[in-house]
Amino acid sequence: MKFSISKDNILEELQLLQGIVEKRNTMPILANILVQVTPQEVILTGTDLEVGLITRFPAEIEEPGALTVSGKKLFEIVKSLPPEQNVVFKEKKDQLMEITAGESEFKVLCQPKDDFPQVPEPKFEKGINLPFDRLKEMIDLVYYAIAQEQRYYLNGALMILKGKSLELVSTDGHRLSYTQTVLDKIKIDKEVRVIVAKKTLSELKKADDTSVSFDSDENNLFFKVKNRILISRIIESKFPNFDSVIPKDNPHIVTVPRAEFADAIRRVSLLSTERSRGIKLFIEKKKIRLFSSNPEIGEARDQLSVDYAGPDMEIGFNAQYLLDFLTSIAAEKVRLELKDENSAAVMRPEAAEEVKNLYVLMPMKI
Repeated sequence: MKFSISKDNILEELQLLQGIVEKRNTMPILANILVQVTPQEVILTGTDLEVGLITRFPAEIEEPGALTVSGKKLFEIVKSLPPEQNVVFKEKKDQLMEITAGESEFKVLCQPKDDFPQVPEPKFEKGINLPFDRLKEMIDLVYYAIAQEQRYYLNGALMILKGKSLELVSTDGHRLSYTQTVLDKIKIDKEVRVIVAKKTLSELKKADDTSVSFDSDENNLFFKVKNRILISRIIESKFPNFDSVIPKDNPHIVTVPRAEFADAIRRVSLLSTERSRGIKLFIEKKKIRLFSSNPEIGEARDQLSVDYAGPDMEIGFNAQYLLDFLTSIAAEKVRLELKDENSAAVMRPEAAEEVKNLYVLMPMKI
């Protein structure tokens, strides 16, 4: 195996693979990437058995071959080289990869390609292409509400493709974020309803293109962006029935300026208790009063003019949960829809947008 390529052309691919390769070393081979050199191109593959990435690119190829090498060390070596340097990768005897650039020379121990786990490759025969700008916006709107806990079916977002609609839903048991958009240029014949791992969504956000090709089989989801294919093992479980969680009758509607509301929450939460991050909202005609207290530090108050004509209410929320929603959207004004101090609240942008979004948040006792 031998090929050469400019540093800049391979560094970006190695950088992306850093987010995929296994860091915990439960299986040493998962810290490696598979380097395959064909007469036409170089193929790099990384996987942690749950998420994988395959990237293909042209190079000056002298000799085909394949081996696996530490993904972290390969990236660190290439990154350390001067800009625009031409780098030569060559397989040597005794399972060594020789990397040379100018006067710099490295020899890195490798493992046989047969030790690397099999990574499925898709066919992309369904012809499903998702607009990347909207998909990225939807991921940003649900990402913060994905749980990280033992209930592994919450450690991802539910993706629903049906008709001309794409939906993403996430929940951690305390809040739920739902987003939906209409896709005029595609038609889904058979509904797709799968849980996409948080790590997959994180890697998808790094992509940069106008569209993402989507495919799936019984066990995996595939997303293709340019020369790269992201593979995600489907989380096998039943996602909670999110429709039943979304309140259908919250009659008391407060319209608040988003940026000013977020700033007031930040200020008042400075003196909330660190563990609960709880603040109390006193909702009255034309205004919201915000309050927090911490017996060990003190208390904070603030006030905001709002559009509200309903009955007075007192309700407590986790300040960070409020801020997660308010900082993920760009709307000038937000609707806060309430029933009473013990029932789930709904938040959504006031104006209709191309990507719809609503946020369900449970109140807390303060």
